[in-house]
Amino acid sequence: MAIRPIRVVPDPVLRQKAKRVTTIDGSIHHLVDDMIETMRAVSGVGLAATQVGVPLRVAVIEIPGEDVITIINPEVIERQGECIITEACLSVPGYQGELKRSVFVKVKAKDRYGKVFRVRGEELLAQALEHEIDHLDGVLYVDRLESPEKLWKLVLKAGEEED
Repeated sequence: MAIRPIRVVPDPVLRQKAKRVTTIDGSIHHLVDDMIETMRAVSGVGLAATQVGVPLRVAVIEIPGEDVITIINPEVIERQGECIITEACLSVPGYQGELKRSVFVKVKAKDRYGKVFRVRGEELLAQALEHEIDHLDGVLYVDRLESPEKLWKLVLKAGEEED
């Protein structure tokens, strides 16, 4: 396993629609393992393959206190409700914004072994699922802001360091 560099705006890979995974083999397992290690190293909740420069429909999510969820070729099959949340992204460092996300989502995907499954998410999991699937479609959270005023630069307190 290895920590991979995270791509940041304006890297063009972040704007590509990722390709479907046709074969889940050792290279995909290696990618997933590296993504999990990378996500944990930067204290992220989720990471899409495009964020490490790989334009494939693969993402990992780890909600604190829960097991890692690997989603390959994910599709949102149901959305419910709407809420305003504050969101940030490892690929847009130093900023956060306010946007609308679904209260509940249901996603169909394959796991790292190729088994089709469905995951239901509320709150942080719903947000993470939508955020990571957006990445796989070449969409960043800043694209979903209602206006530029909904994005702000993070201000560090004395003694803090930016991740």
